[in-house]
Amino acid sequence: MLPQWLIGVCLAASTFGAMAKDLTIAVIPKGTTHEFWKSVHAGAVKAERELTAAGTPVKLFWKGPLREDDRDQQVQVVENFTARGVSGILLAPLDSQALVNPVKSAIKAGVPVVVFDSDLKSDQQVSFVATDNFKGGQIAGRHLAKLIKGTGKVILLRYQVGSASTEAREAGFLDVMKEFTGIRLISVDQHAGPTRETAYQASQNLLNRHGQAVDGVFCPNETSTIAMTKALREIGRGAGKVKMVGFDSGSQSVADLRNGDVQALVVQDPLKMGYLGVKTLVAHLQGLAVDKRIDTSVVLVTGENMKDPAVALLLNPPFKEILGE
Repeated sequence: MLPQWLIGVCLAASTFGAMAKDLTIAVIPKGTTHEFWKSVHAGAVKAERELTAAGTPVKLFWKGPLREDDRDQQVQVVENFTARGVSGILLAPLDSQALVNPVKSAIKAGVPVVVFDSDLKSDQQVSFVATDNFKGGQIAGRHLAKLIKGTGKVILLRYQVGSASTEAREAGFLDVMKEFTGIRLISVDQHAGPTRETAYQASQNLLNRHGQAVDGVFCPNETSTIAMTKALREIGRGAGKVKMVGFDSGSQSVADLRNGDVQALVVQDPLKMGYLGVKTLVAHLQGLAVDKRIDTSVVLVTGENMKDPAVALLLNPPFKEILGE
């Protein structure tokens, strides 16, 4: 169900847009290669097309850093779009602290910012459009505990220091683990890093030490999930021998869920995130009040429900069709 202010955007679009110049929106993700970000891009493009067709001309600029640990490059992208005087910025901060000053500078220059996906340690942004990541981590933890019947040895492979979204998932997971006295956490301090390659190396290192003892694993993002699943399979502990719960729905992790190497994925709606991010920013630019926090929902997907039509759409978002890939 759409928020009331979003319905207002649709109703106001034709009269406002007929006399307005193009609104230029810079969408700055953490990266551009993962399927998650392609789905965000598709959602933003969908909003752009709808708004333009309704009479509010919108032009998107999509640009993110090449690597999801390149804070300096993302800062530079924000600063460049601020200098260009775009109408607004939609930003997924790589680091909850490092992007605070660039966002403050953009707002001071008259460029409003909506933050999405991963939070920022600031209250100056117009809105935060994202999953409830702490809740997502709790869902993962509770399901993993169920899979191992509340007892056994568990690994948490973290993502990256400073990434607010995944840190919240990790915190939610650890919060639930406190409820299960029969579960022993044997590693919670290792980080996968920004790529499949760094995540695979971290997974191998962990399994070299704990591979034959571990009963369950949680990974808080797409790349760490795919890499850990591959590493488990290679030491003969895939296919449910180690219960694996991951996050996000890249094509490889969905295939791993289908073949039984992954038992569950906590899945976001990145297309909805990009869509509502653009709509929220445009509403603000039109002078409408918007919600300070917009929850884009999260779903636990297992082998049992992955064929449900609504779930299948989350697992296979139509980003290729929208982006023309």
